[in-house]
Amino acid sequence: MANVYLGLGTNLGDKASNLYQAIGWIRKEVGKIVSQSAFCETAPWGFDSENTFLNAALCVKTDLSPLEVLRLTQEIERRMGRKQKSVNGIYTDRTIDIDLLLYDEMILQTPELTLPHPLMTERDFVMRPLTEIAGNVIHPVFRKTLAELWESRKSL
Repeated sequence: MANVYLGLGTNLGDKASNLYQAIGWIRKEVGKIVSQSAFCETAPWGFDSENTFLNAALCVKTDLSPLEVLRLTQEIERRMGRKQKSVNGIYTDRTIDIDLLLYDEMILQTPELTLPHPLMTERDFVMRPLTEIAGNVIHPVFRKTLAELWESRKSL
């Protein structure tokens, strides 16, 4: 069983309900949720919007492969009304976004998926909730704990 860390975000509709619904689908289809961060409100990142985000992080135990987790989380996004993923750094408002951040200590680069998530350490809305539940986890590329990376990020 692998420990998979997911980042969730929403900035449309009933945001808390959106997160709870996505968490329910993840529990049902991806695996056992072993930890969940508090929900945190954040500003949009990479685009302008009047809508703030509500973000969270999860650790899920699963026997699925990384690409199976990606496929299922994208299906959950579609089921919840997500029409398209962000492409080429162009971001928009969304009902739900589920990012696969870490899969154990795996380093992977395929056309569909890069692990660890290449932008995770640049995003406060990812690192804040993720560090809450996984501060002692070692980032497989940077070889530092997530807490160390978050502290260095906060000091910028």
